[in-house]
Amino acid sequence: MFELKHQKIAPAPVFIKRLFIFIGIAILLILFALFIGIAGYHWIAGFSWVDALLNASMILGGMGPVNPLAGAGAKIFASLYALFSGLVFIAVMGIVLSPIVHRMLHKFHIDEKSF
Repeated sequence: MFELKHQKIAPAPVFIKRLFIFIGIAILLILFALFIGIAGYHWIAGFSWVDALLNASMILGGMGPVNPLAGAGAKIFASLYALFSGLVFIAVMGIVLSPIVHRMLHKFHIDEKSF
C-alpha cells in the first residue's frame, strides 16, 4: 500500500486518497465499536436504544457513563467496554496517523550510503 524507501514519494493526490481510505477504515472501526456498546447497553444493562447510544457514545468518546448501572452484569460489561474503547482509540489513532507518519519518514529518509 505504501511506497518503498527507494521509490519516489507519492504525489499529493495519491496521498490524499490514501488518507481518506485510512480515515474510512477508522470510521468503520468506530461504528463497529459503537454497535457493540449500543447492543451491550441495550441487552445487558436494559437501557432504551437512545440511552444505550448515549452511554456507548460517551464511553467510546472517553467521557464516561451517563446513566447509573443497576446490575453486576451491566457493571462488568461497562468496565470491559471502557477498556475495549481505550484500545479502539489507540487503534484508530494508529490507523489515521500511519499514512502521515509514513510520508514524513519517507520524505526525511536519509540514504544509508551517505554515512
